[in-house]
Amino acid sequence: MRSIVRGVAIVLALFTAFNASAQKKKKDVTQFVNPFIGTGGHGHTYPGAVAPFGMVQLSPDTRLEGWDGVSGYHNTDSVVYGFSHTHLSGTGIADFCDVLFMPTTGEPQLKNTEYRSGFKKANEVASPGYYSTLLDKYNIGVELTATTRVGVHKYDYKNAPQGNIIIDLQHRDEVLDSWIEVVNNHEIRGFRRSKSWATDQHLYFYARFSKPFKAYGIASDDQVQQGKSKLQGKNIKMYIQFDDPGTVISKVAISSVSAEGALKNMDAEMPDFDFKKVVKATKLAWNEELSKIQVEGGAPNITAQREANSVYNPYGTTKPAVKGKKEAEPDYAKQKQVIFYTALYHCMVAPSIYNDVDGQYRGMDQKIHTANGFTYYTAFSLWDTYRAENPLLNIIDRKRTLDFIKTFLAVYEQGGLLPIWPLATTETYCMVGNHSIPVIVDAYAKGIRGFDAEEAFTAMKAAVNRNQFGLDNYRATGAVNADVEHESVAKTLDYAIDDWCIAQMAKMLNKPQDYKEYIQRAQYWKNVHNNQNGFMQARDNGGWYTPFEPTEINNNYTEGNAWQYSFLVPQDVEGLIKSLGGKANFEAKLDELFSTNAKLSGRQQDDVTGLIGQYAHGNEPSHHIAYLYNFTNSPEKTQYYVSKILREQYSAQPDGLSGNEDCGQMSAWYIMSCLGIYNIAPGQQQYQVGVPQFEKITINMENGKKFIISNPGATVSRGNFYLQGMNLDKKPYGKLYLKYEDVAKGGEFEVYTGRLVNKLFIQDLEKPTSNITDELIVPNPYIISGTKTFKQSISVEIACADSAAKVYYTLDGSTPTSASTEYSKPINIMVNTTVKAIAIRAGKSSFVDEATFTKIRGDIKLTLVHKYLSNYSAQGDETLINGIHGTANWRLGNWQGYQNNDLVAILDLEQVKPVKQVSIGTLQDTRSWIVFPGSVEFWLSDDGKNYKLAATVNSKVDVKDLTPQTQQYTAPINKKTRYIKVVAKQFGALPEWHESKGSPSYIFADEITVE
Repeated sequence: MRSIVRGVAIVLALFTAFNASAQKKKKDVTQFVNPFIGTGGHGHTYPGAVAPFGMVQLSPDTRLEGWDGVSGYHNTDSVVYGFSHTHLSGTGIADFCDVLFMPTTGEPQLKNTEYRSGFKKANEVASPGYYSTLLDKYNIGVELTATTRVGVHKYDYKNAPQGNIIIDLQHRDEVLDSWIEVVNNHEIRGFRRSKSWATDQHLYFYARFSKPFKAYGIASDDQVQQGKSKLQGKNIKMYIQFDDPGTVISKVAISSVSAEGALKNMDAEMPDFDFKKVVKATKLAWNEELSKIQVEGGAPNITAQREANSVYNPYGTTKPAVKGKKEAEPDYAKQKQVIFYTALYHCMVAPSIYNDVDGQYRGMDQKIHTANGFTYYTAFSLWDTYRAENPLLNIIDRKRTLDFIKTFLAVYEQGGLLPIWPLATTETYCMVGNHSIPVIVDAYAKGIRGFDAEEAFTAMKAAVNRNQFGLDNYRATGAVNADVEHESVAKTLDYAIDDWCIAQMAKMLNKPQDYKEYIQRAQYWKNVHNNQNGFMQARDNGGWYTPFEPTEINNNYTEGNAWQYSFLVPQDVEGLIKSLGGKANFEAKLDELFSTNAKLSGRQQDDVTGLIGQYAHGNEPSHHIAYLYNFTNSPEKTQYYVSKILREQYSAQPDGLSGNEDCGQMSAWYIMSCLGIYNIAPGQQQYQVGVPQFEKITINMENGKKFIISNPGATVSRGNFYLQGMNLDKKPYGKLYLKYEDVAKGGEFEVYTGRLVNKLFIQDLEKPTSNITDELIVPNPYIISGTKTFKQSISVEIACADSAAKVYYTLDGSTPTSASTEYSKPINIMVNTTVKAIAIRAGKSSFVDEATFTKIRGDIKLTLVHKYLSNYSAQGDETLINGIHGTANWRLGNWQGYQNNDLVAILDLEQVKPVKQVSIGTLQDTRSWIVFPGSVEFWLSDDGKNYKLAATVNSKVDVKDLTPQTQQYTAPINKKTRYIKVVAKQFGALPEWHESKGSPSYIFADEITVE
């Protein structure tokens, strides 16, 4: 009872705050929010009703599968299945869409293909905390709103004599267990446990209706069970039925803890059925949040926007565009406030609150915990948001940031690991690095206190010193190597960023030994930087991964290629400049990135979008790059490209985002860049100066201070702006960066811009700093051969990026030292050999670099009847007899792939010989479409024409076994033969239960051995 009273008190306090806010007559900026931006293209957002950072995201579900159905909604759809209570904002993987409600008329139908309805875009309206549409099939008007933990439905059945609500617990992802129960003729409650991206999600709900329902039916496997008031199973649905329904309001509270918790949430946040009051309160809550930044200059052309979009109506009334009426093309500048405030809105829908009003939540350990003195959150897309979203909130929402950090530490206390990409009660381990670390460090560096910094520091070290995802290889060799772990370049660079953050935390906590260790690790990017070609390139077998094409998207990078990753050193930009040979070379490399006509190559990667040259704004590793010109002699190019990206990669249309929204990051980049300041590296005190995009921007901070940014030149034009002058607090300012303290203390930053570059002004500006100057490391040497295998002999070279370092090597497997042979000329290799090398400068040594070279048997010739796939070629034509065996991780590249055709390999032993046995190694990773051959046949011949079947070996592993694993198909022969034909039979089309059912599977093979 005490917790309920506390919850009510919280709600009353919020309403008091909202009323006080209204009395101040604060400008309504919610009118500039268009929730349909991002619902088209690959934005993956949803248009439904949500409170700021709300637990409930009540939105229409129009798409059940496919990459562009991740949020459950896509702007191009015209059929709606219903309205569910949880949604993800702009992610690249699908989940949520829990507990679907769908109003219908007529005889209740329980299959979604039967109860779904068409709808028209012209009848959709969305604004912060509100959504409405008309169901064409039933002529039912639907309105939705939400408090933090309660979704509210308003269904207008008009004059229908009877109305239904279908409640579908099977909807969307795999159900592990569910139940639903009728409490009375006004209330139902239920539970849904599901498996998707979050592998074990618990969601309880409690629903209350404004009118009594006259009848109901609960179904299992779509069969209504007569007389049942409660049913449990994996396919539970129900209908409730109203006579003469008119308007029915349904309020649905959710909880991860219990149905009782959901009821507490409902009673605390919405004790009545006043739909309009909730709409108003949620709108006021949004206005309070969005007003933390106020922009002036330029106004949205609402009429033209409505006609272009046919879905956006900020005033809450439905007024479709007049057919045949032509309006002038809206000026881009007049849309900037719509784009800006929608972006700010998207920054505030995720992460989402996860604890009930009494503080209880289900933790990552599946146990019930209580958040004492803070709010617990979930859905942190940290690989994305640490770049701009979290730095933005460090300015405008520090209290919430503190709660984020307390959430991270609670996760660590319950499971021993800081969160990576937590969703509900699952650590998804999505993306690379552990980027709760930069979020914590950046907050601490910017003065956010109130959490246990020592515990946080311990948790950070535990996160980067575990043996997972190549971290052990990274610590042992100074880089993640491509023959040990996939996405090795991305992991090396992201781990180095995390380590730099830990070094900064160590410095702030006065821990010199820790600082020394982690500032050295922050330089490990040098071990994957090939200064000969200027790219970040994977390390493989002691050398560089080959063949190398910088445009190729492959398994060495995370959602990107070498172009996008070769600038991912925000912690040591000047070190990267030095490695590239100076500022002129660095600038030329940036110029080429933005201007190259080269096209993407390699595998299809839908995330790599928003291309300008090879710059990919649709994916986060590129987001800091335009600001790197500030470190060159041409900082005006930062101003040019930032303005170009703002102008070309964002719009007020449904496809107005160039890539996934990613829980706020895509929008946060827009916000920060419009402010004219951008933090390229967490923990740094410097914001890069760009170009403010509005005439006046007021940042209202929690401490009551205001930081005002002005740019009188930001007029209604689509052109570029260049800096002509700057004042900070009415005094001339001559730096290309602002310090955090300049912003935090409040004040005024005046920027003057013009159409032409003012080189005299630009060249005199003090440049930002981003460099590591102490505890410098010696980069690892690299061993160059061009091949891992050979038949005759090969020549091996050794080099180091540090030209002043000396290289020493061994060929006998021993660890090299300064007493070993100094490298001076290429080494000739004739037998199986392991080369080890180190680089030493001024007494400092690199890590040991190691390469193994294997001699291929010369007494076997291999012919492949069907060519392997070019994307999965391994070491080429002789991969299957080169003596190198692959691991269960196919992404490491030692596997050769075949699709549609059987693998048919003919081995010529050159003469008739006794053969004891033959075997072939294969791989299965069913999720990745790779399936063991159903069988492998072994045929023998003395003349190469007439073959006899010697043995057939069947697979011992079921296709449903999803564990990545290898299998040897071994056939005893014990006969003399010259030719051996190995035929691995394709499994064929993927089975019905597979998410890609019907698509052709792959055979992956590595080594055929003959004894």
